[in-house]
Amino acid sequence: MAFRSHRWLGAVVGGMMAAAGLSPAGAYLFWVKPQVAGTPATGGAAGLVLPLANATPKEMQANLLWTLRAGLNVAALQCQFNPALRTVANYNNMLHQHAAELQAAYATLTAYFKHAGGKTWQAKFDQYVTSTYNSFSTLQAQRIFCETAASIGRETMIRPRGQLEKIAEERIRELRNSLVPVGDAAFTVLPGRIAMSDPAPLSPVCFDKKGRVKKCPEPKNKRR
Repeated sequence: MAFRSHRWLGAVVGGMMAAAGLSPAGAYLFWVKPQVAGTPATGGAAGLVLPLANATPKEMQANLLWTLRAGLNVAALQCQFNPALRTVANYNNMLHQHAAELQAAYATLTAYFKHAGGKTWQAKFDQYVTSTYNSFSTLQAQRIFCETAASIGRETMIRPRGQLEKIAEERIRELRNSLVPVGDAAFTVLPGRIAMSDPAPLSPVCFDKKGRVKKCPEPKNKRR
C-alpha cells in the first residue's frame, strides 16, 4: 500500500511539472534545477573575473582559467554537506587531469604580476588570489552554487586534457550566475503584497512621566 502511495505521489508531482512546462534536470538538490546558464565568455569579460590592467589576451585567458579553478576550490570547501555532489573528488581530479593547463596559467599570472607589480608583486598577487576566492563566497545561494560547481566539476572529468580553458569560457558565466539566490523551479511562488496601515497612536495615558509605555486602560464601550 505504501509503495502504491509513493508511486501515486510521483505521478502527481510529475503531472504538476509537466503542466508547468518543467522537466527534471537530474539535479541532486532540486526537483528542477533553476536555469543559470549563460553565454560563453573570454578572459576580458567584465564582471566575471578581477580586472588586470593592461593584460594581454594570453594573460586574460589565464585569469579566466584561474578564476574557474578558484570557484571550484571554494565549492570543494563549502559543499561537503552533500557528499553526492563529489565536489572534493571532482576538484582533486581536475588538478591532476588538467595540471599542465593550470601550471601554465599560474606561470602566466605570476609573470604578469612580476611585471606589473614591481617589488611588491608577491603581495599584490596574494591579494588577487584572496579576492578571487572571496568573490565566490555565498550563503543564500549555496545550494545552486554547489549544484552548478558539481556539474562543472563532472565536466572537467569527461573533457580531455587541454580543454579546461574551453570549459572556463563556456561555463564561467553560469558559475557566476549561480551566486544569485533562486528557488526551485518546480515550486516557484509569486511574491504577494499585504496592505499595511500605520498603527493608531497610543493615548497619552499609556505613558508614565518618564515617557515609558505602561498598561493602557481598557477602552470604554460606546453607547449605541
